[in-house]
Amino acid sequence: MTSPLVWRIKITGLVQGVGFRPFVWRLASEMGFRGHVRNSPAGVEIVLAATTADRDVFLERLNAEAPPLARIDQITGSPCVGPVGDAFDILESSGGAVATGIVPDAAICPDCRREIRDPADRRYRYPFANCTHCGPRLSIVESIPYDRATTTMRRFPLCPACRAEYLNPADRRFHAEPIACATCGPRIWLEDQAGQELAVGDEALARTVGLLRAGGIVAIKGIGGFHLACRAGDEIAVATLRQRKMRDAKPFALMAGDLSAILAHCRVSDREAELLVSAAAPIVLLGRNENRELATGVAPGQSRLGFMLPYSPLHTLLFDALGDDVLVMTSANASGEPQVFNNEEARAKLAAIADATLFHDREIANRVDDSVCRVDEPATSVIRLARGYAPASLPMPVGFADAPPLLAMGGDLKSAFAFAGRGQVTVSQHIGDLDEASTLAELESTIGLYRSMFELKPRLVAVDLHPAYRSAAAGRRLAESLGATVVEIQHHHAHMAACLADNGVAANGGQSLGIILDGLGWGSDGTIWGGEFLVGDYSSVERVAWFQPVHLPGGDAASREPWRNARAHLLAAYGKDGIAAALRGTAAANCFAGKSIGVIDRMIENGVNAPLSSSAGRLFDAVAAVLGLCADRQAYEGQAAMELEALAEDEFSDETAWPVSVEVDAGAIDWRPFWSAILTDIRADVGAARISARFHHSLIAAVALTARRIATSLGIRRIALSGGVFQNRLLLEGVHRHLTRNGFDVLCHRRTPTNDGGIAFGQAAIAAALGENARSLTRTWR
Repeated sequence: MTSPLVWRIKITGLVQGVGFRPFVWRLASEMGFRGHVRNSPAGVEIVLAATTADRDVFLERLNAEAPPLARIDQITGSPCVGPVGDAFDILESSGGAVATGIVPDAAICPDCRREIRDPADRRYRYPFANCTHCGPRLSIVESIPYDRATTTMRRFPLCPACRAEYLNPADRRFHAEPIACATCGPRIWLEDQAGQELAVGDEALARTVGLLRAGGIVAIKGIGGFHLACRAGDEIAVATLRQRKMRDAKPFALMAGDLSAILAHCRVSDREAELLVSAAAPIVLLGRNENRELATGVAPGQSRLGFMLPYSPLHTLLFDALGDDVLVMTSANASGEPQVFNNEEARAKLAAIADATLFHDREIANRVDDSVCRVDEPATSVIRLARGYAPASLPMPVGFADAPPLLAMGGDLKSAFAFAGRGQVTVSQHIGDLDEASTLAELESTIGLYRSMFELKPRLVAVDLHPAYRSAAAGRRLAESLGATVVEIQHHHAHMAACLADNGVAANGGQSLGIILDGLGWGSDGTIWGGEFLVGDYSSVERVAWFQPVHLPGGDAASREPWRNARAHLLAAYGKDGIAAALRGTAAANCFAGKSIGVIDRMIENGVNAPLSSSAGRLFDAVAAVLGLCADRQAYEGQAAMELEALAEDEFSDETAWPVSVEVDAGAIDWRPFWSAILTDIRADVGAARISARFHHSLIAAVALTARRIATSLGIRRIALSGGVFQNRLLLEGVHRHLTRNGFDVLCHRRTPTNDGGIAFGQAAIAAALGENARSLTRTWR
C-alpha cells in the first residue's frame, strides 16, 4: 500500500466568501484525509495527507464540484513537511501580501428566498437573510482577507443561534460573513421627509407598500446604494419623479417580482431569462411587446425596457406584497450626481425627492450601482459593470506574467479604473461621469479603498492621452505621490486593447484590425478622433482609416445639441454655397429653425471653437437631427443615437442599404453619398423610420467594406469591435455578421463594457505590454 505524502495546495481566484473552505472540508472529510484549509491573502491554502492518486481525484472533484459563486483560476501544489493532525480542520486566515479577489455581491439564493417565506423558519420575513451562496460582498468589505471583522457587519455581534451556524462546517452559513437574523442583525425603518421615524420592521414594509400604491415616491436602501421607487404604471408618479430628480428623458430602470410579471411587458428569450435569474441579477434590456400599460415617461423614445428581478431579501419581501406591480427602481441621486449610499447623505439629499425613505443600518462600504446587460447576437454585452460583476477579476492575457504592478485610470465618462499584478486585472465597479466634483472625489476615494484592500503599490499609472481629462490629472497626482511612472495611452488604442484582452488575445498574438467607433477621444495628432480603423497590437497601433473629420461647432456644445452636427456635416458635404440648394424642398431644414446658423457657419469657416473630429457618435447625432429627433438638445448622453436606433428597429428587416458607394479618400471615409441619399429620401416623403433603417444598413455596409479592404490587403484575419457606438445593437450585430460571413475572426466585448467603462482594462494591457520602458514609448501612435 502506498504511503500518503503531505501536500501543500494553493488555489487562486474568487475563492473567499463563497463557501469554499467548508466545501473543501466536506470533500476532504468524505475522502478521509487529514490536514487543514484556510484563507490566505493569495486565495485558499490546503494542506493534506494523501497518496498521489487520491490527491489527483481530490483536485478533479475540487474543480468539478466547486460552489456556485467560486471561480478557480489556478491550482498549484507541492510536497511539504509538517504535522497534519488527526482530522481535517478549518483554520483561521493567514496574513501576507494580498493577491486574492473580492467576490461581487450576489442575488438572494433559492434557499434563503424559501426561508424568508417560511413561517416556521427563524428568518421568516427577515430582510437581511444570506448565506455563502448569496448576499453582500464588495458593498460591505473594507479590507481583505474577507472575514467578518473586515466588513461593516463587525458591529453586529452574532447571537448564539447564528454563531452556531457560523462555526458549523456542515452548515451553508459556515463563515458566511454577513450572517444575521432578527435577533442580532440589521433592521429596517421608515422615515418621512422631516426625518421622523414612521414605522419599523414589518410595519415599515407595509407602510412602504401603501405609499407606493397611493402614488408616492419612496427611497429604498438596497445592497449598494439607495433607489428611488414608484409604481411604473402611474403616469403622475413617474412624471413627478422625473421633475424632482431633474431627469427629463433618460430611461428608468424597472423591477418586477418575477419573470411572469416581466413577460407581461417584454419579450424574454432563454438567454435573457438566464441573465435575469443569475446570481448577478443585472438590469437586462428587453424588447417591448404590445402591452403599453406602463407610464409613457418610463422610457420615452425607446423600444426596450431595462428590467431586473428582486435581488435582495428586502426587495423580495416588498414584491411579495406588491404582486404583479412593476416599480421604477432608479438610482437615488439628483441628475448627474453619484448614487446616494449612506444614511446621513440620504437624509440631506433625498428629502426633496422622496416622500419617505426606507432605511436600514447595515453600512455600505462601497457604492455599487446596478449592472446593465443586453443579449446580442455575438455575445452578452455588459453595458455597465457594477453590482454582481464588480470587481471583475480577470486573467491577463498570456505573455504579461512579468508585468509590473500598475493602475489604469480609465476615462472621464462612465469612469472605472483597473489595477493589474500577478497575472490578474481587477476592473472596478462603475463610478460615473467625472463632470461632477463629487464623482471625481469618489473615484479617488474608491481607488484609495482598493489600494488599501489589495495592498496595491503601482509602479506604473496609465492615463488617457487627453490633456484635459480629470481622470488623467488624478492619475498624475497619484503617480507623483507614489513615485510611479505615468503612461499616456491613446483613447482608441485602449478601446482596441480592451477588446483584445477581453477575448484572451496573447501578448505575442500578432496584428489585429480594430474598428473603434465612439463619441470622441484625443488623437495622437492632436485632433479629436471617434471613427477609427487601427492596425496593431498591445504595444502600438497605426491609424489606417477614419471617418471624414467634420467640425464640432461650439466644442462640447456640439455633443449636447445635435443640430450643430447636422449643420457641420451638411456644410462638409455641400459647402456654404451648396447647402441651401441641397436642403431645398426638404423638412431637414426644420432642425435649423430659430438657430444662429450664421454664427455656426462663421465658427466653422474661421476655425474658432470648432475642432475637427472623426466622431461616429456625432454622425449619428447629425442624422437624428435632420429626422427631427432631439435636434435642439439631448437630455442625456447618447439620446439622439438611441432614439435613432429605436426608430429603425421596426423597419430594419425590410430595408437595405442605399445603392451608393462610399469611398475612402486619403484614409478618410467620405459621407457625401450618404447625405445625398438621406436628403433625397426626405424630399420624397420617405418615413423617418425607413430612412433610419437605411442609414443603419448603409453604415454597416460601409464599415464592413472598409474593414475587409484593409484586413485583406494586410493579411489580417482578426478584427476587434469596440467603442460606445457599438452599444447600438443593429450596428454591432450587422458589422459582426458581415465580417464573420467573410471569414474573419470578429471579436467583441464579453466581460467588460465596449463603452468607456471598459478602457481601463485596455490601458492596463497596454501598460503591461510596454512595461518599465513605458515612458519612452508613449508617443508611438500615428
